[in-house]
Amino acid sequence: MEMAYRERWEAEIAEMQRVLAGFAMREECKWGKPTYTVDGKNIVVLQGFKEYFGLGFFKGALLKDSKKMLVQLGQVQAGRVMKFTSVKDITAMAATIKAYVREAIAVEKAGLRMEKKKTSDFPVPEELTERFRRDPRFKRAFGALTPGRQRSYLYHFATAKQSATRAARIEKAMPAIFEGRGFLERRGSSDLQGRCQPTSTKIATTALMMGKT
Repeated sequence: MEMAYRERWEAEIAEMQRVLAGFAMREECKWGKPTYTVDGKNIVVLQGFKEYFGLGFFKGALLKDSKKMLVQLGQVQAGRVMKFTSVKDITAMAATIKAYVREAIAVEKAGLRMEKKKTSDFPVPEELTERFRRDPRFKRAFGALTPGRQRSYLYHFATAKQSATRAARIEKAMPAIFEGRGFLERRGSSDLQGRCQPTSTKIATTALMMGKT
């Protein structure tokens, strides 16, 4: 798997890595994305979207969010995202970003948790039940998904107000479900070499050329 729209946000990725460089966090490559951890626990992740670049906080819902900068995406319970559209945005908000990250680290070290919803807590739309009845193979494919992926689809389908829209969403999602992918999850890529290197590695290989990570 690789980071979506990575090439579009290369400059923003580098700038965010510089902002985060002063923290005692380890940068790892998870899901093809630069992910920062403390004692093996996920704190923040760099994410690319079509319209914006995001700094995702794994337990953002537990932060005070005094600046009202965190956004909830879809059905995600604990995760929140801070959105940016340019390097200038990130540079201007550097102090705030650092304050939020410090709080996120403190939340993790304090062992705070959110009670997760179970898959059974999400309603199964009638249109999906009918599709399962007509297509047992699809039902098996959906059942083989991880609970988290199942929940993401159930939420996505159920938020459509019209039956026709729910049916259309199910139809559109079927290829991804058969491939074992979650909602909005792109096809995996085996070519991650050099696409999600830790900051320290990037600095070592590029400092002499550009002075950038």
